[in-house]
Order: sequence, then C-alpha cells, then structure tokens
Amino acid sequence: MSRLTARFDIAYPAFRLQVDLDLPATGITAVFGQSGSGKTTLLRCLAGLERSSIGFLRLGSDVWQDESRGIFVPIYDRPVGYVFQEARLFPHLTVRSNLTYGLKRTQESERRISLEQVVDILGIAPLLERRPQKLSGGEQQRVAIGRALLTSPRLLLLDEPLSSLDTQRKREILPFIQRLHRELEIPALYVSHSASEILQLAQMVAILQDGKLVTMGPITEVFSRMDLHRRLGSQLIGAVINAKVAAHEQEFGLTRLEFNGQSFHVPLQSLKVGEHLRPYTVQRCYARDESIAIVDQRAQYLAGDRG
Repeated sequence: MSRLTARFDIAYPAFRLQVDLDLPATGITAVFGQSGSGKTTLLRCLAGLERSSIGFLRLGSDVWQDESRGIFVPIYDRPVGYVFQEARLFPHLTVRSNLTYGLKRTQESERRISLEQVVDILGIAPLLERRPQKLSGGEQQRVAIGRALLTSPRLLLLDEPLSSLDTQRKREILPFIQRLHRELEIPALYVSHSASEILQLAQMVAILQDGKLVTMGPITEVFSRMDLHRRLGSQLIGAVINAKVAAHEQEFGLTRLEFNGQSFHVPLQSLKVGEHLRPYTVQRCYARDESIAIVDQRAQYLAGDRG
C-alpha cells in the first residue's frame, strides 16, 4: 500500500511544529486539534507553501522534499490540490471558467479527472453559468473543491473547508466530500477542530497539540481512548462504532443497527437498509438481553463511510 511519510521541524517566534507522520495514502485522514495546534502549518508544509529546513516528504515512491539531499519540489510542481477555509473563487469568472482554470493547469497527458466527473460528483451542473457572487457559501465551497480536483492531484488538502458555513450548509456539503474519496480514490488530509465532521468523513486521524503529534491511528480506536481525555476534552471521548442499518421500526421511531453480531437501536435514520452509520456516544451504554441501548442524551449518530 502506498504511504505518505513526512517529517517537519520548523520554528516561528512563538510556535514550533515538530511532526513525524507515516500514514496510508488512501481515504481521508483527519488532522484534528484545537486552534493553534499546528494543523494549517502542517498542510502548508505538505503543499510546499512553507519550507522546513529539517524536512522530508514522500508520497508513494516520489520524494518531494529531502533537505539532507537538497531536494525540494516547489508548490507549482507538486500534484497537490489545496482547498482553503474560504472558497477564493475568481469573482469575474463563471463557475465553469473557475473549474476549467484548474483543468488548464494540468497537461492533457496527466489529466485523470474530467470536468464531467467533477460536475456530477459535486452536483454543480445547475451552477455552471453563474458567477460566485450568485452562489451560497456551500455552493462556493463545492466549486472550490471541484477546481482543486481538476488539477488531477495525487494528494488533496482541505483546510477547514466548512468552518465558515452554518450547520445546514455543512450538512449539505458533507455527503459530497464523502463521495469524493469513494469515487475518485484520492488520498486527502482534512483539517478540522470539529469532532462531528471528522467522525463522518475520516478513516484515520492525526491529533496535534502545541505543534506536536499526540497520536495517530484509526478514528474508531483513537476516539475511544480514555487516556486522551485531557488532550481531546472529556466531551469527545466515547465509543465509536462502525455499524450497518439492519431495519427501520417506523412505529417506534427507531432504526436497528448491527455490528459484530450484536444490535442496538438509535433514533429513526433516513439511510437505506444496508448503509453504514457511525454511532458515537460520549458517556455510557447499558446492555439488556441481546441489544445495547445508548442512553446518553448527547449521543451523536453520524453517517459514516459507505464505501
């Protein structure tokens, strides 16, 4: 399996980033931490926007940075797509022209993603002839993601792309981001300080604190570790379960989920039978007969990876 390996040590007047990453170059990896923990700085190092004098970066067999050998591939030569907190679309161009700007940056022989694919996956066909000022915030972010994808990146970096959106806009755009990794298979690093976002999107998580890597691993394991409660906050520690919708019990307003031969009920979901869900509870469960009932009032039931 292809891997992303990175080591950076870069100092600023009031902050220092020291990280050593070794992650599978597949799916979505969340980069999680409080404000000021170094999440954005890490992404900028990966993109080549910041240069660590003690740095190393390899994606698969390609080395993009190795300061011990004097190697540093500049940002314009790295096949990286970068999506910022703000959409940063060109206001004088239509949506179509914003998208083809990304396409034109890539030589035809290196294009692996078509305009038609991106338009379909992101659901932006009705928007193509509009200008950015006529779009909602969520629509603008979808176009920004599409523009980054049309550079045919080997690595997609998303720096809190939903932070400026309200709850409803976030709910609208999350399914499109889920669809990206299933259909395009581009490894992505997704920066966020929102636990609910990354629980819906990510398979792996890397947690940063004060510029250092606290831990990394499968999200279902990391968010269940009680020893991390001081780093994550006790409100984020609990059980994360990869479950599947087994049946809907409309008369009781419940959905029955199954995992590892067991079953439990959650409030009625809109997912189809057979689709996956990640229940996440931050306190406790109790067992009765062969079912598990989650009793915490703050439990979240989050749509998970359906790939």
